[in-house]
Amino acid sequence: MTTTVITGASRGIGLELTKQAAARGDDVIAVCRKPSAELEALDVRVEPGIDVSVQEDVDRLAARLPDASIDMLINNAGILTRQSLDDLDFDAIRRQFEVNSLGPLRVTATLRGKLKNGAKVAVVTSRMGSVADNTSGSHYGYRMSKAAVNMAGVSLARDLKDRDISVILLHPGYVNTDMTNHTGNVEPADAAAGILQRIEELNLTTTGTFRHANGEALPW
Repeated sequence: MTTTVITGASRGIGLELTKQAAARGDDVIAVCRKPSAELEALDVRVEPGIDVSVQEDVDRLAARLPDASIDMLINNAGILTRQSLDDLDFDAIRRQFEVNSLGPLRVTATLRGKLKNGAKVAVVTSRMGSVADNTSGSHYGYRMSKAAVNMAGVSLARDLKDRDISVILLHPGYVNTDMTNHTGNVEPADAAAGILQRIEELNLTTTGTFRHANGEALPW
């Protein structure tokens, strides 16, 4: 059985990833700060009280999984706050770096000893972290934090390759969730299905790549 760890599993894309991974038969470990009623209703292992921006929380998660042998790690937890040049909130920008950039690195590094050789690691990022694709500016914290996690993902791909562990950076699309104030044009279930398909296709030849959930290669 495939053991899959998903962060940010209580709602939105993370909840849909959890549902779909469980439905196909994965042994899912759903990680979150606070579980939603929808998550608790699923037949999965829920690990609450984990803030990916806090090392002590991630250490506690690792301690709760002493015998885990992870096939797939999906770093999905993330936050978005909106800052324009006229309305910069540097505390909010730092918070996005802590969660969006350092969070996936912290979780992957802390759990790396529990990743099987040949495991797969995914980071749910955003094309808003693409330098080449930035045609509208603004959203400083979110854009910068996603660009940073893209770099972290490529470094992870290089550093984990000798264990046959592949890494992919995935943009889910403009998803209809709380994060987008439900203005997205992609439903969470469709985004989750695309993400899982891209992870299934992932191998050492494509490790370290940046893709849309629909399979499109994205520019850095």
